[in-house]
Amino acid sequence: MNAVISVTGKDATGIVAKVSAKCAEHGANITDIAQSVLDGFFTMIMIVNIDGLTIEFSDFIDVMTELGKNSGLIINTMHEQIFNSMHTI
Repeated sequence: MNAVISVTGKDATGIVAKVSAKCAEHGANITDIAQSVLDGFFTMIMIVNIDGLTIEFSDFIDVMTELGKNSGLIINTMHEQIFNSMHTI
């Protein structure tokens, strides 16, 4: 199964590294990534495989949210089933 992680905030060195390291620390494997900087604002969307998570998915969401708070970013983590349901008519 996959999850969608979105990251937004003021651009700074090391954002991709911080988020990637936290994913790896908990067994989430990045399968696709897109990032951009627009007028000093950083945006990124990652698709991560969560089959190998070493913690519960709800705890992973909390870990990623806390990383965002500590880094001055907004990080949202959503299970692919919820993401797909939100975008299905």
